[in-house]
Amino acid sequence: NILVMCDTYTPAGEALPSNTRAVAAAAFDGKDDEEVWFGLEQEFTLFNLDQVTPLGWPKGGVPNRPQGPYYCSAGPENSFGRAVTDAMYRCCLYAGIEISGTNGEVMPGQQEYQVGPCVGIDAGDQLFMSRYILQRVCEEFQVYCTL
Repeated sequence: NILVMCDTYTPAGEALPSNTRAVAAAAFDGKDDEEVWFGLEQEFTLFNLDQVTPLGWPKGGVPNRPQGPYYCSAGPENSFGRAVTDAMYRCCLYAGIEISGTNGEVMPGQQEYQVGPCVGIDAGDQLFMSRYILQRVCEEFQVYCTL
């Protein structure tokens, strides 16, 4: 399989208003003598399919413990969604995304990952494609993801 990301333009060749990548590409254009590196972080929360209950939360309630043990957590009582994040990580590596890490966040069901370092506009492109991969992985696990 091949993943393709495309810019969107009118038939006249003008970038559509929703094509924010064209603006970013113009900012990098002509700066071939510069090598700007970026590292980006994407946080997200995984929910049950009801889109109301985060993973690890009791339905209709809140966790009975404070947030502390969930950050960079280990153990089934602390980590909710690691299988999703690990699968996404492997898929990103396979797709050539410069993913550099993942970790659980402070709230049960909240995760994050890092893309980069990447040079120039490639950082945004890779983050955009990693988000698509995350959504597809969430389909497999039948969880809803906020992005």
